[in-house]
Amino acid sequence: MDQQPDTNKIGRTFTWLSWIVGLGLVVLLFDELLGYQYNPNQDLKSERSSRGQVSVTLLQNRYGHYVLNGEINQQQVTFLLDTGATSVSIPEHIAKQLYLEPQGSYLVNTANGRIKVYRTTLSTLRIGEITLYNVAANINPAMDSDEILLGMSALKQVEFSQTGNQLIIREQR
Repeated sequence: MDQQPDTNKIGRTFTWLSWIVGLGLVVLLFDELLGYQYNPNQDLKSERSSRGQVSVTLLQNRYGHYVLNGEINQQQVTFLLDTGATSVSIPEHIAKQLYLEPQGSYLVNTANGRIKVYRTTLSTLRIGEITLYNVAANINPAMDSDEILLGMSALKQVEFSQTGNQLIIREQR
């Protein structure tokens, strides 16, 4: 008779463990799905034309923005494409992780007002197989996000065109 309560206890324990494991798997699945909805360009594919020109096609996220993975100085970063930004703008906490050196300060006008930023130069900036060299950027102490604004100091070195919810970035020739 003593064995019945022990068996019930073990059964309940395994039932609870199954529910917890199942719930954990659902959370992981939805986290990955939400991550893809925010950044559908996590694994960029580059194409090369018959003339050797490299292009990368980006998809808009569910909010209408172009968020993409790329590299600065061979370190992976996340970009938010911003044609309204004069320069590539890097949050200060990310600039520290990338070991970027400030090269003097200046004032800029942002959507949040006038702030002081620090000039820096990116040795390399990669979008898929497109590599840009010596890109002007700024280190922005007022930015709290984990995305780097991919501004015109980089985008003026490529050709880009938008059709529907896609943006094609091409090497300049």
